[in-house]
Amino acid sequence: MGLEAAEIAAAIGRIVPPALAPILDARFTRSHLLFDEYVVRLALQVFREAKLGGALAGWGTAEDVVRDAGLEPGRSLLPVDWLLRHLAARGMLASDDAGRFRVEGAVLAPDPAAVREEQRAHDPGCLPSYDLAATVARDYPAFLRGERTGEEILFAPTRLPLWVGYFSNDNILYAVNNRVAAVALETWMPLQTHTILELGGGLGSGASAALERLAGAGRLDQLRAYRFTELVPAFLRRGQRLLQQQHPGAAFLSFAPLDMNRAFAEQAVAPASVSIVYAVNTLHVAHDLASTLGEIHRALEPGGRVIFAECIRPRGGETPYPEFIFNLLETFRTPQLHPDYRPRGGFLTPAQWSAALTAAGFAEVTVLPDIARVSEILPSFYVAGFAATREA
Repeated sequence: MGLEAAEIAAAIGRIVPPALAPILDARFTRSHLLFDEYVVRLALQVFREAKLGGALAGWGTAEDVVRDAGLEPGRSLLPVDWLLRHLAARGMLASDDAGRFRVEGAVLAPDPAAVREEQRAHDPGCLPSYDLAATVARDYPAFLRGERTGEEILFAPTRLPLWVGYFSNDNILYAVNNRVAAVALETWMPLQTHTILELGGGLGSGASAALERLAGAGRLDQLRAYRFTELVPAFLRRGQRLLQQQHPGAAFLSFAPLDMNRAFAEQAVAPASVSIVYAVNTLHVAHDLASTLGEIHRALEPGGRVIFAECIRPRGGETPYPEFIFNLLETFRTPQLHPDYRPRGGFLTPAQWSAALTAAGFAEVTVLPDIARVSEILPSFYVAGFAATREA
């Protein structure tokens, strides 16, 4: 896998902007391939422990599996459908064009621990992703049966250290999101003084990467203000502490809660008051994406830009591995749907993001990197940066 990863990274490096090539290097690529295999093994483990194969001796749908396994249908249908499609895409279940699946032969569940040990030897900084995924896998059957909510599983107070490690820029499996976003910000931030509003800043790693990138480019003096916002109080406090430690005395930094599902003007963000709205892996959980994009549009001054990075679905039927974890969350599974750009919960395709931004009145929608070309080399790659402009 090491040689394969190096070859893949070299091929990607030839087609992406030069600023992205060091991010999508062999270190990241090998970790990405390893974790993809780890999640497959966890998915197989859940498939067996939750007894999902009982309805699949013949052809069956996700609805059939949920019914026959005695699962709670309201919460389990989307995660079960994801599990079946994820395993079918890797040849472990048969599938057809009617959305049905079938077990053909024994469904083996190789030990995930072997992959974890390979990751430890390659780059132990990624192990927080493994810890979080393994924690989710242990509770998955109980979640599918309706015994525990995803919010209880993922956001219990004892789980906060898992998130601190997962969102860290030392964990390249997540930090790739922050790094791609930071490149997008540097690339598309005009050469003038700016007020940046960050939405859903989490524990601060996205802002940290962005400010590090701007500092390296000598562009921090272009910031009139960087308004870091986050809805979860514990995350907001930690994010503030991190950024103030990294930028002591920085007058441009401020911190506040903000709910992107409410009117921004009610939360001290006046219309036409910011030049850039920035976000990393935030907008996909907006309950009403059209409404949130409309609030962003109103908050931007004429000519201002929304710049963000998202986990994406390279193609409509893909099952990117971060969804294994986040399918447990109701906000992830059940947003308000739209037939053109929000047909289901979870991540969006680049085309859907472009359609959503255009529908909200934005112009000059741009994507980085060229996901179609990258996916030809690494089909499971799942990160993209976006920018769009509020016309003057």
